[in-house]
This record gives sequence, structure tokens and C-alpha cells, in this order.
Amino acid sequence: MPATVKKLRCAVYTRKSTDEGLEKEFNSLDAQRDACEAFIASQRAEGWVLVLDHYDDGGVSGGTLERPALQRLLRDIEAGRVDVVVVYKIDRLSRSLMHFAKLVEVFDAHSVTFVSVTQSFNTTTSMGRLTLNILLSFAQFEREVIGERVRDKIAASKARGMWMGGSVPLGYDVRERKLVVNEDEAERVRRIFEGFATIGSATRLVPVLRDEGVLTKTGRPFDKGALYKLLNNRTFLGEVRHKEKVYPGEHRAIVPRELWDSVHAILRESPRVRANQNRRQTPALLQGLIFGPDGRAMSPTHTRRRGRLYRYYVSQAVLKGTADDCPVRRLPAAEIEAAVVDQVRALLRQPEVVVGTWRAARAEAADLTEAETLAALERLDPLWDELFPAEQARIVRLLVERVEISPAGADIRLRLGGLASLVRDLGGIGAETRRAA
Repeated sequence: MPATVKKLRCAVYTRKSTDEGLEKEFNSLDAQRDACEAFIASQRAEGWVLVLDHYDDGGVSGGTLERPALQRLLRDIEAGRVDVVVVYKIDRLSRSLMHFAKLVEVFDAHSVTFVSVTQSFNTTTSMGRLTLNILLSFAQFEREVIGERVRDKIAASKARGMWMGGSVPLGYDVRERKLVVNEDEAERVRRIFEGFATIGSATRLVPVLRDEGVLTKTGRPFDKGALYKLLNNRTFLGEVRHKEKVYPGEHRAIVPRELWDSVHAILRESPRVRANQNRRQTPALLQGLIFGPDGRAMSPTHTRRRGRLYRYYVSQAVLKGTADDCPVRRLPAAEIEAAVVDQVRALLRQPEVVVGTWRAARAEAADLTEAETLAALERLDPLWDELFPAEQARIVRLLVERVEISPAGADIRLRLGGLASLVRDLGGIGAETRRAA
């Protein structure tokens, strides 16, 4: 009586690195599968039976083990549903010696045999393992040679100024594998370079671009990272960069060399130095005093358009790109500063403010009268427009404790102690003044 032949469940694994041709009715994966199924059928007498599940990775590189079908096959092996893995060639499973060693460990741990149809061997024998290592060494060598050829081709193509793919930069479209200028986007790129050359700060430029609705190539608002990446992209100069070398490109430049040099002269400076320069060049009367509805300080920023300076106070939510639900995003600096100064002037004439200031000032000038306090406060009003900006800023900080902005308006908190100090500075009043009179 013949011995019973043990059934061996055989799973066929196929792979193709690119998805080219996979849409055909009979493609490379089908050819691999047919060859493997024919081999399994020839081993029917040895108890081989085909596992009906398909393990096909189309358009997936062999340089990684994170392939959907391969991972599913490994799970089935660990679950005890596969006895033999059949492939057309061993490089369909992997071209890497390290990866293949890991796969063989999994196979051995679950008593699974690996078979290549065109390179027949059995991994359970020492000779099979030797053959496998030799074949894998050649497969890895072939992979490395192909990689070197591709890298050399890319370097040679870029030296000729050719665009070799990747993310298409703002300002260009791709036609017949070449960059062509998109005039609408090119104007956007020049606006960004001109804005940075004028403002000198990415932190201040980002909220301006967001307010103007300037978007990236993918349709997203600019952040500092995207802005710096754009400003350092030599594609806009009509050049192609490969590692540390720069070559003239086949495409047309959209940023003038003078503008590029102006921007990069600024970028070479320390960000801290640029920030200090910006603060000196654009005095902000309410810096550190004005707060948005979220309780966070609003930051001064500015831009120039056609030679004219525009100043703003911007919420932190706008600066951080999270201003979707911010009720007050940005305020024109000149308008809010004028409004605060007007309100301060009006408050200085209020009787309760005069009385409060007088009482605070008497702590150091006991013989100061209420009338003298009022006269000193009234003296500020006609003098204000004659003061230098630095003196105006000093007085505002002396008088104003906090300006809170809400959709309903601005709420100003005064410093009575500061008012008392201002009265003493302005008046030259008190006992000595009356004695001189």
C-alpha cells in the first residue's frame, strides 16, 4: 500500500517595480504567475497544491519589505497557512541580502520552503543556502550598478541644464518634461521676493502674504518654512542645481539677478540682527501694550508697496497660521495708534482721571493742587504733535498699561502713577513754582 503523500500548500508571490504595462490584459505579473503555477502543477506528485490567494505587488520597489502583498504573505505564513513560497526569480522577492536574510529567518521559523522557478533550489539544504547567497550577491550587485547608472544619468542631464523631475516650483508648469513659465504664478514669486527685499523678515512677510491671499503651488498659505525654501530655490534664476554645483538651465528665469542678490544679502545676515534692524526702522507706538481677543500680544509688522510704508499689528494666530477663527486678525497701525492717542487725550480731560492723578501725584508733591494737575494735563494736548516719535512712545508707555482689542472696539487701561509722573515732568509746578511766581 503506497505511503500517503503530505500536501504542501504553495503560495505564488509576484512583483514588478513599476506600474508600466500593468493595465494590459496580460501583464508581467500574469506571466510570472503562469510560470509558477505550471511549476507547482509539475510537482503535484510530491503533494504540491496551489494556494488560491494572490500575492501580487505591482509598481512596488524590491528595495523595501513594506509591500502590501508581501506583508499579507508573511502574516499567512505566521498563521500556518503556507508551506512553500514560489517565485519566478529570487529578485522578485528581494534584491537585498539583508532583507532576504530576514525573510529566510521567517521561513525557517515556520518550516516554509522557498523555491525559485528559474533558479531551482531548496533553502532547507546547505547547498541551497550557498546557491541562494551567490545569486543574491549578483542580484544586489546588479541593483547597485543600476543605481549608479541612474545617478550618473541625472548628474549628466542636470549639467546640460535639464529639469529632472520632482516637485514643480511655483511659477512654472511642465510641458514635454520641460519647465515653462506660468506668468500668473511668476508674478506671485516676484511679489514674494520684492516683499522680502523690502521687509527683510520672513516672520513679518508671512502674515502680509496670507492677508493678500498669496498661496503656494499646492494651494496652501505660506509659512516660514515654505517661504525660505522658495527664496533659496535657484530655479527662479534659470539655473539647475545638482548637489553643490549650479548649471545654466534650459528654462527661463523669472527673478532678476539684482533682486535675488538683494534678498540673499539680507538672508546672509543673522535673523536676530535683521529683527533688531526692523524694530529700529519701524517704531511701533503700542508694541507690548496691545492685546487681541485671545489675550495674546499683537505683533507689529510692516510692508512697502510702490515706495509707501504700511504698518500693522497682527495677531499671534495669524503669525502661527491658525487664524481661521480669530475675530481680529490684523489692525492698521496708524489708525489704531491714532485712536488710542485720541482716547487718551479725551480721558485726560475726565474729572475722575484728573482727581485720581492729583491724588497719586500728592504722594511726592504734597502741596500740589487739583487745578495745577488739570493745567498740566491740558498742556499735553497741544504739545503732542510737536513731540519726536521716541518721546511720544515714552509718554504712551508711561500713561497706558494695556490696550485690549475686541470686535466691539478698544479698551484702554491707564496708569495713574504714570500720569502723576507726567504731571510733574510737564508742569514744573508745585511749591517751587509758586514761590518763583
